[in-house]
Amino acid sequence: MSSFTPTKTEPPVDALQGGDTVPALAEPAPIEAVEPVEPIEPIALDAPIESIAPIEPELPAPAPAAALQLLDRDHSILAFNERVFDWARRSDVPLLERLRYLCIVSSNLDEFFEVRTAPHITAAQNGDTKGIYTQASFEALMASAQSLVARQYQLYNEALAPALAAEGLRVVSHGQRTAEQRRWVQEYFAREVRPLLVPVGLDPAHPFPMVANKTLNFIVRLKGQDAFGRDNEIAIVRVPRVMPRVIRMPARVAPKESLFVLLSSVIRAHLADLFPGREVSEYSQFRVTRHSELAVDEDDVKNLRTALRQGLQQRNYGQAVRLEVSASCSRFLADFLQTQFVLPPQALFRVHGPVNLVRLAQLVDLADRPALLFPAWQGAWPQGLAAGQPILERLRERDILLHHPFETFDAVLAFLREAVYDPDVLVIKQTIYRTGADSALMELLREAVRRGKEVMAVVELKARFDEEANINWAEALESMGAQVVYGVVGLKTHAKMLLVTRREGKGLRRYGHLSTGNYNPRTARLYTDLGLLTANESITADMDGVFNHLASQNRPPRLRQLMLAPFYLQQRMLDKIAAVGQAAQAGQHARIVAKMNALTDEALVLALVRAGQQGARIDLIVRGACTLPAQLDGVTGNIRVRSIIGRFLEHTRVFYFAAGEQEDLYLSSADWMNRNMMRRVELAWPVHDPQLRQRIIDECLVAYLRDDRDAWSQQPDGRYNAPARPANGKGAQAALMARYSPDSRKKRK
Repeated sequence: MSSFTPTKTEPPVDALQGGDTVPALAEPAPIEAVEPVEPIEPIALDAPIESIAPIEPELPAPAPAAALQLLDRDHSILAFNERVFDWARRSDVPLLERLRYLCIVSSNLDEFFEVRTAPHITAAQNGDTKGIYTQASFEALMASAQSLVARQYQLYNEALAPALAAEGLRVVSHGQRTAEQRRWVQEYFAREVRPLLVPVGLDPAHPFPMVANKTLNFIVRLKGQDAFGRDNEIAIVRVPRVMPRVIRMPARVAPKESLFVLLSSVIRAHLADLFPGREVSEYSQFRVTRHSELAVDEDDVKNLRTALRQGLQQRNYGQAVRLEVSASCSRFLADFLQTQFVLPPQALFRVHGPVNLVRLAQLVDLADRPALLFPAWQGAWPQGLAAGQPILERLRERDILLHHPFETFDAVLAFLREAVYDPDVLVIKQTIYRTGADSALMELLREAVRRGKEVMAVVELKARFDEEANINWAEALESMGAQVVYGVVGLKTHAKMLLVTRREGKGLRRYGHLSTGNYNPRTARLYTDLGLLTANESITADMDGVFNHLASQNRPPRLRQLMLAPFYLQQRMLDKIAAVGQAAQAGQHARIVAKMNALTDEALVLALVRAGQQGARIDLIVRGACTLPAQLDGVTGNIRVRSIIGRFLEHTRVFYFAAGEQEDLYLSSADWMNRNMMRRVELAWPVHDPQLRQRIIDECLVAYLRDDRDAWSQQPDGRYNAPARPANGKGAQAALMARYSPDSRKKRK
């Protein structure tokens, strides 16, 4: 049994100690010498997974339905953004980072509206009163969103902008500019902006133009007559996306401060220049958000790549779901726009500032003030990889755990690079979900093709908002001779794996990398993820079987180590939860600790509720949406839910089950959502090495259960209590950064 054994007495929930007897991370054991307090028995191999079609599991029977009402997923997503917004409000966060968090919330809200709100809008338009989506649910959701947006702008105008000004960083409006600064802005407008603007006067020959998703536009009401003597009074000015939204003034007009102007302010100050001979009586900037899920009938297309390219062209013009206008926009103009976009009044957002706060992130980069940012973080070289020793040679000795961003993603690139340049490596296979438009990893795959290796890339073309980048990579790899597979029709391939096959002596040997996160070097510096490098024959054989399954679309092979969705991953998780519940009923040690990004799958939620009612102690570390109401008297009293919001985006998926003497620990690419379990290709895999298991328990579970700086605790009604943040408190991420810092590593050498 590991050191992750709970004590006999349950401590108060607000103690945030989880009842665990392992040492806290404030004074961590040396990384090179992490040992379990008690020996951990290896996990028994699961029985082979049968090769049958996916099944829908039977829902466990929890408390009576009247006693358990699951939380609303969409309100849970907004609650997550409230927690992110808190970082923008925190005075202990560097100023420019606070602005960045404000922009992140706006970006998250953009995606929320693009993906989640179309059914609500349709219900409101139809006046629906029954079902999941109703008029009432729409109004409640919009009220929450309106409140959050209003507080965002209030924070920017009343706190962040004045604080930035105190640091010599000011965004100056037209009324605040000196005569010299106005002349510079006028010159900039004439030189850089005016040539790209085409105002469109509306009349029967010039109907309301197609306004693309999330673009900046102006609506203008004019007095007087046009060149043909007509009184058409409405004009639309569309602003090209290519234009920067934040412009830094040159030092000659701002010698003592760093001054910035917003593109919207530049255009607003010179709107009259666009309409010579007319008088601008009213105007407003506006921005429409559209439903952006690609609707491609995969069963009715011959070439998914071509169909997606066509779909990408239409995405910018989907159903309107939100309209943002300036707070000063007249009722006449607002009504006119609402009519054009067919939106109910609750979907109109009046904002006191730029209609797209996301673009203020450009100011963070333009400011060039490192003192107002987090100190730069450089991930350590993984402790299990010896300097100068070939990675493949090291893997023949033992598995290697990678904990990003505390350990550098460069190790993954080094693993692939070594394979690419090794003449004995014959085959490289990899899944590609999100790698970014400019990826060193993808260039290495291209180099492997050039060197004559067999390269197979399973490219997921339907990765939301990364479709175009993935299509481009697929075409580039295919044109060079790589074997490119587009996954499975009707499913998204979300599993993250990289497999290398090498000739050694008279046989072949495989080396693999499995990850909870994407093969994206940029986001690997910002997201917390776990990766496993291994030469374990059973695991790598399973990986090869999954790759062959994805290419051939034959039934999956018998897997001895990996759990594969949409086949048996959900059922195996249900089985593990049930086993813990049964152990609790028998009076044995019964514990579940699961860390994930979202928990919305009803079958898994009800299974957890059932196990908790049987006496199992359950801690869930869920970053975002969670529909399970924790700490509900008589129903979920044994279940605690917490959400960690930190400097890095929490992204690891770790599942720990203890049932009597049996302990199981899994990493996974999958969250506990129905889409991950039933509509995606996902993987979960066990970790056998005792030291690696203990590292995961210490760093990814215990540290997060003891976090009193960044951990929010869910209440039965779905609200989250803010962290206590005592003076001597420490967050899990801060503790891990301290553990992996250069100074700490030097001390342990």
